[in-house]
Amino acid sequence: MILRVRFPIIPASMKLSFLPLVILVSAAGAWLGVAAEPAPIYQDASQPLETRVNDLFARMTLEEKISIVHADSKFSTAAVPRLGIPRRWVDDGPHGVREDVGPYSWNSAGRTDDYATWLPVLSALGSTWNTDLAAAYGDVIGSEARARNKDVMLAPIVDIARTPLCGRIYEYLGEDPFLNARFGVNYVEGLQSNGVAACIKHFVGNNQECGRETINMDMDARTLREIYLPPFEAAVKEAHVWSVMGAYSKFRGENCAYNDYLINQLLKGEWQFPGFVMSDWGGTHSTAEAARGGLDVEMGTLVGSEDPSAYSKFFLAQPFLDGIRSGEYPVSLLDDKVRRSLRVMIATGVLDPRPSGSLNTPEHQAVARRIAEEAMVLLKNDNHALPLNLVGLKSVAVIGENAVRHNANGFFGAGVKTPYEITPLDGIKQFVGDKASVTYSAGYTKNGGGSNLVAEAVAAARSADVTIVVAGFSHTRYQDDEGWDRTSLRLPYGQDELISQIVQANPRTIVVLVSGPAIELGSWLTQVPAVLQAHYSGMEGGHALASILFGEVNPSGKLTVTYPKQLSDSPAHALGTYPGTNGTLFYKEGLLVGYRWFDAKKIEPAFPFGYGLSYTTFKYSNVKLIPGDGTNGIVTARFEIENTGKVAGAEVAQLYVHENNPSLMRPEKELKGFKKVFLKPGEKQTVTIPLNQRAFAFYDPAKPGWVAEAGDYQIQIGSSSRDLRLEGRFQLRQTVVEK
Repeated sequence: MILRVRFPIIPASMKLSFLPLVILVSAAGAWLGVAAEPAPIYQDASQPLETRVNDLFARMTLEEKISIVHADSKFSTAAVPRLGIPRRWVDDGPHGVREDVGPYSWNSAGRTDDYATWLPVLSALGSTWNTDLAAAYGDVIGSEARARNKDVMLAPIVDIARTPLCGRIYEYLGEDPFLNARFGVNYVEGLQSNGVAACIKHFVGNNQECGRETINMDMDARTLREIYLPPFEAAVKEAHVWSVMGAYSKFRGENCAYNDYLINQLLKGEWQFPGFVMSDWGGTHSTAEAARGGLDVEMGTLVGSEDPSAYSKFFLAQPFLDGIRSGEYPVSLLDDKVRRSLRVMIATGVLDPRPSGSLNTPEHQAVARRIAEEAMVLLKNDNHALPLNLVGLKSVAVIGENAVRHNANGFFGAGVKTPYEITPLDGIKQFVGDKASVTYSAGYTKNGGGSNLVAEAVAAARSADVTIVVAGFSHTRYQDDEGWDRTSLRLPYGQDELISQIVQANPRTIVVLVSGPAIELGSWLTQVPAVLQAHYSGMEGGHALASILFGEVNPSGKLTVTYPKQLSDSPAHALGTYPGTNGTLFYKEGLLVGYRWFDAKKIEPAFPFGYGLSYTTFKYSNVKLIPGDGTNGIVTARFEIENTGKVAGAEVAQLYVHENNPSLMRPEKELKGFKKVFLKPGEKQTVTIPLNQRAFAFYDPAKPGWVAEAGDYQIQIGSSSRDLRLEGRFQLRQTVVEK
């Protein structure tokens, strides 16, 4: 491990004369027996955290305190040189450390040392159902953040995928709060192990881009507690996340970033969160509300300003200082904010030597590829159309602009400047080599192109042994990008008609989807033999795709979002609550988000939550429920999974809980456990999934608290939310309420 020690910067003009003076003074001190002044307590890494915080805090002036509760550039807060507090650098980074910008604009800084590993997007990570990969993902982000001298990474996003139109759905882990919580915890732990603070976002209810900066959420207490808060609660209580970003939207009429109930009462009060709350860029609108409502660090208020002096005009800058001096605000409001920032700085080693990190190493690239391989979801595979066999295969036609599109730097808040990106066409060509010819035809482009492109693609498909159509979205405005929701779930640029013509020309057509989840697939779905959801799969995505298409890797991804047959089947759209009415977003579906809605309304989805095929088959058997001590409701489900096929593969066993006679309405079933199991052909493995008290509980606002009721529960285990293979009955003997 390389340790970094910070030394004062000495102007060049002083260096020659300064050094002899230092030697002379030091020598004089030694001759006179004068003891060197001891280092301040806050610089002593052996001291307890709060002791160091208190010592540093006591040395700060009012102006110095103000300087660290607001930005001084697009992505930093000010240094306090007198006390050795460096500038605090933050950066976007859910999928890789964003390139440097500014410092006072969104334009690229033009650096050549800010390349980073581009990892598959978070919707892909969730689709692995492998929480070990979430930890590895966070570790890559944290290590590269250290190498880039970042102190806070604005990641991960644990918002719930409420509507499939959400423009940032590719950045969301999925529609289920339990799954989001498990991945969020491991991501945060992996990231923060590198001496970098994670900033989990967006607290709370950032479920759409349309109207996000002004919309007011109308959400009942149970919906808030059971659906939208659990991932944040787990990150705070289990992963000890050091910072939280407030959402743009309003909750009960107050901005989320400085909402008294959400921030002061719930996050900092009930959950005892010790870190700081940061605003999103442009998410602060009032000094008084921000000061009193719990916002600790104000970022990006004047998002378009290139004037360095603008930062002193932020709501928590000079206006806040003036208000403290006039007595409008008690200094205790500022003091709490400062202590929280200092606590995070010291806890993450900002004042101490830290690991130096590493940037885009072969190990990081391997993590990117492994995640991409485990994330891809096989949606359809009639008559074993996949994997493709190179033996006897003479020609492959690859069709679609997404086969050659470079996606890494295209996302506004989640783009990465990556040193390379293996496209689908790259990966296929490299895998096939000289064993078969590979031709490419665009078929469509986001800029149009007309019937000539279609005709050329159809001709290419007709003359090939097999055709691979790489379809999907382009992550431009209204297509998987921050700031705009999708306008449709259908494929753009006439791709549905293109695929229909391609499969008529060549029935041996494979469709690969490069997109965020969920897509409303056209009538061609019944005609093509195989469909693979490949996501935006990172810098190694093309290699991962080819390894799956040609059978080197067995697909094991599962959907974390329900794919509806049509948009109107999804709850927010079935109820007409999207995108809101007169500035208010009504969560009329309540607890029935995603698969819960489809279960309750008996709607058949195109592909259900948890769904994903394999090149092999799995058998579930011998379920046993092993109870705990009978007082806290703990039980462990134990069962066996056997690979009954001819190739190695991985299965995601999913456990759902159903309460037979609840006193309050509950969903038909709720995901409460899962385990990814890797098995060789013929191998059988015993799987155990423990369930704690919260797995049986619902939130009762009348208590208020989490209630695990005495009564009968069904433990359902299977391969997806609609493919349940095993069932057991568990009786909770007494009611327990957790406040």
